[in-house]
Amino acid sequence: MVSPALPRRALAEYVGTLLLVTVVVGSGIMGQELSPDDVGLQLLENSTATVFGLGVLILILGPISGAHFNPVVTLADWWVHRKLSLTDVGVYAAAQIAGAVSGAVLANAMFGKAAVTWSTHDRSAGNLLLGEVVATAGLVLVIFLLVRADNARLAPVAVASYIGAAYWFTSSTSFANPAVTIGRAFSDTFAGIAPSSVPGFVVVQLIGGVIGLALVAGLYGRDPGTVTTGRVDADPLLADRTL
Repeated sequence: MVSPALPRRALAEYVGTLLLVTVVVGSGIMGQELSPDDVGLQLLENSTATVFGLGVLILILGPISGAHFNPVVTLADWWVHRKLSLTDVGVYAAAQIAGAVSGAVLANAMFGKAAVTWSTHDRSAGNLLLGEVVATAGLVLVIFLLVRADNARLAPVAVASYIGAAYWFTSSTSFANPAVTIGRAFSDTFAGIAPSSVPGFVVVQLIGGVIGLALVAGLYGRDPGTVTTGRVDADPLLADRTL
């Protein structure tokens, strides 16, 4: 199998992350407008849209780039499989962050808000940071256990379902993604996060990613398929797809 060229993969990561953040921020705004006095209902509306949107995006863009949409997943894939080069990792991360910011700006514009409205939603409390560790570790665990069990074809359903559940069982509502965290700082709405809270979230998300990989190693041991080739056909969300 020959993987698509890096520019095509980067475009897929950009578009996917843009649409993911558009779904997250846009549904958050819609929830605020439809249910202004019920935060629980707002969260239900936000999480439901995210589950369906994420599942579709993984399904349609996975064959091109692996549908990471998340620097933690990209770094974890690089560490485990060594199919991506460090250049690939940098390009993926840049595309993901740019996509996330673009998605927040697009959502703001669709709902008649200023293109950039810095969030004032402080999320710096220690319990929220712990929630992000749990959310991100769980996400990495789900993705890489699917691969090790040869069930990567189920990623659209499994990953989206996990994120939807984690909206409700984590105190942070499961950002679990540095790029998405950065993007959500650009919208002072239900899904926003204050810029001052972003660094803490990103740090603990990286820690969560390491914990997730450690759990995968503990459960399955070293990946026997780990090689250094500069290709991406063993990508965690592409493992059994033909490109």
